[in-house]
Amino acid sequence: MITGTTRLYAIIGDPITHVRVPMVFNDYFARHGIDAACFAIEVKEGALDAAWRGFKAMANLDGFVVTMPHKAGARRLSDKLAGDADRIGVANTVRREADGSFTGTLLDGYGFVAGLRAKGHAPEGKRVFIAGAGGAGQALAFALAGSGVAAITVHNRSESKAADLVARLGAAYPRLAAMVGEPDPAGHDIAVNATALGMRAGDALPFSLDSVAPGTLVAEVVMAAEMTPLLTAARERGCAVHPGRHMLDGQLEMMMAFFGLDDRSVPALERSRAAS
Repeated sequence: MITGTTRLYAIIGDPITHVRVPMVFNDYFARHGIDAACFAIEVKEGALDAAWRGFKAMANLDGFVVTMPHKAGARRLSDKLAGDADRIGVANTVRREADGSFTGTLLDGYGFVAGLRAKGHAPEGKRVFIAGAGGAGQALAFALAGSGVAAITVHNRSESKAADLVARLGAAYPRLAAMVGEPDPAGHDIAVNATALGMRAGDALPFSLDSVAPGTLVAEVVMAAEMTPLLTAARERGCAVHPGRHMLDGQLEMMMAFFGLDDRSVPALERSRAAS
């Protein structure tokens, strides 16, 4: 039951109708007896600065998850940064501190890697193709590089953005074979869609499957449907598929730890009140 003491969490993005965070968070709160509720907020592209001021004024909003197209903006607007948010340049999780300031971090990539491992797909030594060099693509690339993959190929509609990501990967992981590629994941063990393609009916596939070997794992970050057009087409070719929901499932505990909601020694409500 939502009452006057209930602490609030949210996910912000545009569009927002496809998100699973409210269901996953509210189920977690119910299972653990946490007096909190999570909801979706549609913040139109270009309106984040105005919305951010509103979030600051909402004293019982203890944190929020950030999805497209606001991850770079969340990094810019956060008062402090934790983890990889500063190095990579985007944030996907923001918490309110005791002084009312906001701290942003980046957990997408770690969640994706954790999701792979949970489903038996060890990334070590693999050759990975990533379509998309935006917030999700950057997070995945750095987390996969840190997990021990052998090579990463990045394709992006804007080649300069892919080249920038590849340069930063090379500087951070000199032994990694990082390169800019065409929209063809042939020769890779894992092919990932880190673009928004697949969120809307009629979207084109983010990359060609014509030359993809059946042994390739095709993965998504899009959660609009369990089986996106890309995953459906990949399965028809005999490929193993990895839906986008596993990325959220893989970072759920990380998000709760970042929000301070996984420590059972202190009641969550007590911690939340102290932070507001």
